[in-house]
Amino acid sequence: MPATTEQLTKYEKIETFVKGFKLSGAAYKRVMALLHQEMNNGLRKQSHTMADIKMFPTFVRSLPDGSEKGEFLALDLGGTNFRVLLVRLQAVDIDIQSKTYLIPQRIMLGTGTQLFDHIADCIGKFVNEHNLTNHCLPLGFTFSFPCQQEGLAKARLSKWTKGFRCEGVVGEDICQLLQEALKRRTNCKVEIVAVVNDAVGTLMSAAHGDRNCEIGLILGTGCNACYMEYLDNVGTWKNDEDHHPKQVIINTEWGAFGDNGCLDFMRTEYDTELDTFSINPGKQIMEKMISGMYMGEIVRLVLERLTREGLLFRSVDRECALFERGRFYTKYVSEIESDTDEFFRNTKQVLDELHVESYTTEDCKIVKYVCTLISARAAFLAAAGLATLINRLNKQDMTIAVDGSLYRFHPRFHNLMCLKIKELVKPGLKFKLSLSHDGSGKGAALTAAVSLRLRNMKLGGASSSSGDSTSNIACETVKVMA
Repeated sequence: MPATTEQLTKYEKIETFVKGFKLSGAAYKRVMALLHQEMNNGLRKQSHTMADIKMFPTFVRSLPDGSEKGEFLALDLGGTNFRVLLVRLQAVDIDIQSKTYLIPQRIMLGTGTQLFDHIADCIGKFVNEHNLTNHCLPLGFTFSFPCQQEGLAKARLSKWTKGFRCEGVVGEDICQLLQEALKRRTNCKVEIVAVVNDAVGTLMSAAHGDRNCEIGLILGTGCNACYMEYLDNVGTWKNDEDHHPKQVIINTEWGAFGDNGCLDFMRTEYDTELDTFSINPGKQIMEKMISGMYMGEIVRLVLERLTREGLLFRSVDRECALFERGRFYTKYVSEIESDTDEFFRNTKQVLDELHVESYTTEDCKIVKYVCTLISARAAFLAAAGLATLINRLNKQDMTIAVDGSLYRFHPRFHNLMCLKIKELVKPGLKFKLSLSHDGSGKGAALTAAVSLRLRNMKLGGASSSSGDSTSNIACETVKVMA
């Protein structure tokens, strides 16, 4: 950061408070070695129970092949709102209609019955609005929370994240809870045929148009990745069927990387404070250093510390929003780093929103500098995770499907990740990061479509499912469940 002689002491002081975010290449290689080891622990039967990174098999055994057809519902639940989608597939052509619904705070912190009844009510309204009440509709369910999957349409919630604390759901089959709510609250003919998380949905969506795509990454409110693994490497796999490919998508749940303390060497005092005051102390350590739910708060903690040390906002009112936990949103980081000239228009707007009454251009420079350090560490840490997967798969050309608000809206995240991945992957391995369009919605529907295509094959039907056969299978299943 540029400084004149008389300012040097001030900037040296600032560096003492932020130097922990500047990590060497060797540190990220250490992260990769630790992550590789922890992933193996999650895959091995004997160490899985104690592993922090659970490496859950998803039961998604095949990527789309372009033959999928039919009419599908998709439900995308992963944060403070959810979407219901109607997806019509005709080979490579896809038509999507969707609607977003809010989840009130009282429901996020209420009971599981309240949550799933609310979701079922919204699905019922959506189906009625599209005049599909008498249609038999297979549903792909994107559920972006850690689950232990026991089948393609059977998944037990391991723990709530992202601010949810609905009682009576942990350890329960979320598909069964939703199916029962649909039966209780609607008259729709809907069968849940597949449950995936948003990372799997992102991968499936991108793989529909790119056969080199075998990794999915979420960089949004949370952070997680999935990839296609050979069954020979999955010690926790319990059943197999000869007609299926010898592979399965693994949901890493790598947000929990570091929960055992292995990343303590790179955590700062701000990471520790954020963790202490979170609703899940000691959990999701890697996610807390990367994702959109936490990045803004880390920036706020640093700015608060610099202010208290007299290095920033010398005349700030101690009652301003900068001193309130959770008030510095991650979107502010993206906006501030989008400032490209000396006027700092976005930065000034953010400071005005925080009710910082007086600030200088130098203050704006310092605020932007803090943002760049913290977002770069997040991007480099995510890159180290991806490099670990790319090296593990060891294929010449690899596409990584990426989705999430942090990746979409931060002006430098993509480029920072690409630079660090190039530095960390094995020589000769090529990769590209591809924004996955509507992954958690379209991907869920595609997963449902692929599952019905494979189900038809198992039943001795055609190698691809027509709209009619999709509907017939869904109707028969719904009748049985009813």
